[in-house]
Amino acid sequence: MDQPAPLKSWQIKLHEIIYEADTPAGKRFDIFLLFVILTSILVVMLESVTPIDQTYGKILHISEWIITILFSLEYIARIVCVRQPWRYIFSFYGIIDFLSTIPLYLSTFLVGSHTLITFRALRLLRVFRILKLGRFIGESNNFIEALKASKAKIAVFLSFVLILCVVLGTLMYLIEGGAGSGFSSIPRSVYWAIVTLTTVGYGDIAPVTALGQSIAAVIMILGYGIIAIPTGIVSSEMTKTNRKPVQTNTQACSNCAASKHDDDATYCNKCGFSLHHD
Repeated sequence: MDQPAPLKSWQIKLHEIIYEADTPAGKRFDIFLLFVILTSILVVMLESVTPIDQTYGKILHISEWIITILFSLEYIARIVCVRQPWRYIFSFYGIIDFLSTIPLYLSTFLVGSHTLITFRALRLLRVFRILKLGRFIGESNNFIEALKASKAKIAVFLSFVLILCVVLGTLMYLIEGGAGSGFSSIPRSVYWAIVTLTTVGYGDIAPVTALGQSIAAVIMILGYGIIAIPTGIVSSEMTKTNRKPVQTNTQACSNCAASKHDDDATYCNKCGFSLHHD
């Protein structure tokens, strides 16, 4: 099996700028990219406001094309500076980058016919650009790890809440079912129990009997305590996560584009390729 060709010096330099944030050039690139992403999100939001779009539509459209071209150049640059481009193309951020760039091109070629007018909706995929912000939020990794660590506890908690809602909904159906208050079936009563327990309170169904109102008051008070439990579970896991050494290495593998290496890593933890270019 043929090995991918080694990177040229300009590809190595480009890789350090685009994929790594420990170098001055990499930091400047990340700041510029962050600015462009936020600007693109603002443009998309302003385009959805009819009075603004009618007045400044041409300027916004030109801005959108400039931003799209910049993202296209970034996408191409990320592909050409890795030895195995397909690993980036089919990665999470690679797919997000593609989805956030291609809609404007598609909407240009596919809206000429009235039968294809619905393809204009593809431009809404530009909101995927907001997901590109994820690469700048390092603390999100700790939060994700805390969620994974607490998923079993949260699953047990949600199961308990679901059972509680079924029991309370059935009880309210027995009490309010014949009072003409909207508790016409057990599923509808369970729906009311979920809405009440989560303190949403749409008000489309309400108990009319004294006993039903008393139980509803207990459920409302209980809801405040229940909402805090998942927060406590995740916070506890995040505390444990924060005790672990924080990795500051932002170096990405030029072979497979993998990141999250140990600070003292010499080789990629995914493909084994050397992380150093010398």
